[in-house]
Amino acid sequence: MTLTTLSWQAWGFDLDDLQAQLQSANVVRGNFIQEKFLRSLPQPLTSQGTFTLLAGQGLLWRVQIPIAIDMRITAEGIARRGGAPRDGARRDVNDTWQALPAKSSSGRETRLFLAVLAGDTQGLKDNFDIVIEGESQTWKLALTPRSALLRQVFDRIEISGGQLVNTIEMIETQGDRSVLRMMDAKAATHISDEERRDFAN
Repeated sequence: MTLTTLSWQAWGFDLDDLQAQLQSANVVRGNFIQEKFLRSLPQPLTSQGTFTLLAGQGLLWRVQIPIAIDMRITAEGIARRGGAPRDGARRDVNDTWQALPAKSSSGRETRLFLAVLAGDTQGLKDNFDIVIEGESQTWKLALTPRSALLRQVFDRIEISGGQLVNTIEMIETQGDRSVLRMMDAKAATHISDEERRDFAN
């Protein structure tokens, strides 16, 4: 047993506690801002939108700026839907979901988002060495990839939060990094009719 492992066990808040805390809500909704810092660009690429996490079902990820695109991440795979209206207008019935390759770069990131937000610590432990510190309302995770494939993409991933996840930062091996901030996240008990249709279709 390592010194790091001993330290967070002594605080009485471990990965099992974190998983139970994050999985206590049936539905989580909020807004997000994602910044992609590329070495080749002086300013980060920024996207904004909303998300809905449904326990046992998956994640709806709605990018509104700079271009309206919806992502649906479930155990069955990842689907994308473009052309979503930004003003809340009714969607076109022909605006259908299209499956994405699971091994795409966006697929890897969105599956990671789902595992983190859903509190799937076992799924994270299968792919990363994890160090946790803090307590229930102010915790941090440091993830180091285990597999050679993941090490080709990520140097490390840092996650912080309280009752829910607040920030996810992904540092890539080539020097680029992404920072995802979850804002105004709130737990709920039910999803809307539109969300139910999006998960079902």
